Amino acid sequence: ISTSHLQLAAFALGTVGWILCTISMGLVEWRVWHVDNTTIISSGIAWVGIWKVCFISYLHVSPGYKEEFCHKFSGYDSSIPCEIYAAQGLLLIAMFMGLLGLTATIFALRNVYMGITHKTLITRFFLVGGFFYVFAGLCVLIPVSWNFYSVTHNQSIAFPPSYYMPSSPAVQEAGAAIPIGIVAVILLLLSGTFSLSYRFPVTANTTTK
Repeated sequence: ISTSHLQLAAFALGTVGWILCTISMGLVEWRVWHVDNTTIISSGIAWVGIWKVCFISYLHVSPGYKEEFCHKFSGYDSSIPCEIYAAQGLLLIAMFMGLLGLTATIFALRNVYMGITHKTLITRFFLVGGFFYVFAGLCVLIPVSWNFYSVTHNQSIAFPPSYYMPSSPAVQEAGAAIPIGIVAVILLLLSGTFSLSYRFPVTANTTTK
């Protein structure tokens, strides 16, 4: 048990990283667009996520009230950039890989703490868990970096007219989903490193003549 403290930490870090990955995937605040025309986007701010785009409007509601309008991205919208569709697929893969990593780590820790001294089984499951953690971390790193690059270069998106969105903002900035994704990457890669570093304790056999 004393040799698996890092692997227990890997499970804790991997769990938090997996949760943050899921939160990042569900948030719409990947890119925050500041627009000049407030006729429809009343607040002047729109949020571009990987599944939908949202903004606040006072146009079709009673005075003093506001309503959030969201448009979900369709697979048929060729105008939506590749980094958004790539983020959808990669984050789904990351969530699944992270779950597999947690499962493998739980199984290995169960054997350790129950005193099951099956060297090959325990070592392999820690290695498999570490591989899944690292793979999940890389799957999060790619869309987070790609979308952050698009934000820093103020890249435009040719939204369909039905979205009521301009093709480019006056200014855009990274939303909350990107830093959350970065933290998830760090935790998943750390947990993978800890899991892969496991070494089964070697017991010396002493022979007395």
